Amino acid sequence: MSGESESVGTVVVAVVTNLGIAAAKAVGGIVSGSSAMLSEAAHSVADTVTEVLLLTALKRSARPADEAHPLGYGPERYIWALLASIATFAGGAVFAVYDGIHTLVQGEEPGNPTLSYFILAVAFVLEGYSLLVAWRQMRGEAARMGAPLGRYVKHTPDTAVKAVLLENVAALIGLALAAGGLLGAQLTGSGVFDGVASLLIGLLLVWVAWELGRSNAQYLIGRPLPAAMRARVREELLAVPHVEAVLELTTLVQGPAEVLVAAKVDFRDLASAGQVEASCEEAEARLREAFPAIRRVYLDPTPAPAPPGVFRD
Repeated sequence: MSGESESVGTVVVAVVTNLGIAAAKAVGGIVSGSSAMLSEAAHSVADTVTEVLLLTALKRSARPADEAHPLGYGPERYIWALLASIATFAGGAVFAVYDGIHTLVQGEEPGNPTLSYFILAVAFVLEGYSLLVAWRQMRGEAARMGAPLGRYVKHTPDTAVKAVLLENVAALIGLALAAGGLLGAQLTGSGVFDGVASLLIGLLLVWVAWELGRSNAQYLIGRPLPAAMRARVREELLAVPHVEAVLELTTLVQGPAEVLVAAKVDFRDLASAGQVEASCEEAEARLREAFPAIRRVYLDPTPAPAPPGVFRD
């Protein structure tokens, strides 16, 4: 299965999971009168909307390059993923914070939490499965890139899978907070615990929205390959026959499997035009073999600056 297909499958699993969980949590919240459960329902609705936007991002960004967009549609995934992070904030975080503050100020009348406990337990299993799917994909991608898992999660250009991973981690923490709020309200008869749980769920969603928004914004602005990979690209170029120096190197990540490389290269002065052309072809082949995500390579033959006091003919 390709990385793109894996990403779509991971997001689809998350959509189906969250849609069912959202409805169950809403029923549990109404029956128990728990603001934390209602906040968790809003959390799951926001996650569902987010993942629908992520599916849109994956589909639209996969379109091939055309005359109007010669570099392809890869960056469009980051626009939709950025909208998804806004949906997480507006649809989940704002509601949860408001509901928590409202409960702390106005109080609430706790109902029967039995159904809510059952729903939370089922939701925990389903969210755990969705997290496992995303975790396995992230671990496999990190292994293929030869990067530590933690660093790959932080810097991965596949922000769709990163969103599913973070949202599922947040969901499991949110379920634990909601259960704690229910238990506290049940034992004390006070809605304070439930209100605090709802507030904490909201703050957790604010963090998720911020992290995802920041990641996508960085790729929209333009993000290069990591320093270690740029050094490897430079080494591959210098290993090509007739290449004397790499004067300037620019890399641009346009998607999880779409990287552009452009460089000003100083070729050997006595190299013929045919040799320069052959070297450019070899350079592109070497880079694509070393990094399959590199789709476009542009090399600009440029003479190195002359040393001070030396004038070129």
